Order: sequence, then C-alpha cells, then structure tokens
Amino acid sequence: MLRCIAIDDEPLALDIIKEYAGRVNFITLIKVFGSAFPATNYMNEFPVDLIFLDIQMPNTDGMEFFKSLQHKPMVVFTTAFGEYAVEGFKVDAVDYLLKPFDFNQFSKAVTKAKEISQFKAQQNTNALPYIFIRSDYRLVKVLLEDIAYIEGLSDYSRIVTLHGKPIISLISLKEIMEKLPPAEFIRVHRSFIIPIAKILSYNRSQLFLPTATIPVGNTYTEHVKKILKP
Repeated sequence: MLRCIAIDDEPLALDIIKEYAGRVNFITLIKVFGSAFPATNYMNEFPVDLIFLDIQMPNTDGMEFFKSLQHKPMVVFTTAFGEYAVEGFKVDAVDYLLKPFDFNQFSKAVTKAKEISQFKAQQNTNALPYIFIRSDYRLVKVLLEDIAYIEGLSDYSRIVTLHGKPIISLISLKEIMEKLPPAEFIRVHRSFIIPIAKILSYNRSQLFLPTATIPVGNTYTEHVKKILKP
C-alpha cells in the first residue's frame, strides 16, 4: 500500500484527488494540504511514499519545494501549466498530470508509481534484518525482530528489546525512524515507535503489545488508523 499526500491550494483539485484515490486499492491518501509548509512538518513525522503536488501555489513554487526536500518520496505533479513538464521530469517525477485530468490518467500515474515502488522493493530484498545504533561511544547492532518498542525521552532515546537491557542512544526518534523499514515500524506518538507486527490489539488511544501498552498521540491517531485499517 502506497502512503500518499496531496498538496494543492485549490479545494476542488484536492476533492478530485480524494475521489480518484478512493477508487484505487493499492494507495491510501493519508492527508491533504492547502499549502506546502504544513506538509513539510507532516513529512518530518510520518513516512510518505508518494506526493501529488501542484506547482503554482500562493507563496510556494511546488517544483522548488520538492527540490528542497531532504528525503524525497515519489512525486506526481498536478498543474494547469504544461510548460513545467520538462522540468518535472528533470527531477525524476513519476508523472505529470495536466489539469483537468481524468481518472484514467490518474490511474496510469499511480500504477507507474506502484511499479517503481515494487522495483525498489525487489532491489532491497536483501536488506539486512538489523540496524546499528550509536550507544556509549560505540555502534551497537540491534536486531529488528528483537525490538519491543522505542521510546524518546527528553534528550535521548531508549530501545527496549525482548532480550537484554534497553539500549540508550542520543539519536532522535526521527533519525531512528529513518533507519527502520517503514513497512515494519510505525511512529504512534511523539515519544514512541513500535513494530507493527507486535501489535496484539488497539483502540483509539492505546496499542497493546506483548510487553507494554503504548499511548497513541492525538496528532498520530489518523495516521495510525489508516496504516492499521483492516
């Protein structure tokens, strides 16, 4: 499932993307934004696979915004101005949808994104089942399957494992999340990351793991619900 967001200053354009996305079973439109700035904050917290991005918005150039992203997801540009197409493909855009576009065009674009994602996944099939975390002036090997949950405290992080003592590191939760496979781990609170496979049950405010009960932050509720939906 591709996790998507849309950024466009036109509410009608966002409504169309919502409608089209709802017809495709391999993408989920997690959030929509009327400007780029709140979207940046969101992407700093949550992993995103694909952005539907308008180019000309008030106070924002979508192309320059995308170029400025440190970690770039796939992008489909959506705009009424055809002259940006060449520049769009220069930044490896998945596709370029010229408004008004129909569902057939939208479907072709997201199918292309799916194929790119699958190709990258195949390249990473030999990804290592562990990460290294700096702790006590050395790099510590942490098996992914051994992680019970990860807690962020005031100025350090604590990786609680199923075997042995917790691993303490000065690395932030955001940096740890970037090391973890996004299909296997989810940030559910400003202070917690958990392995998805270890969730036994959940409700709106809590997730129940074999070794702990983890709170769901208010700003993370929608994200958690969409990722864990049946």
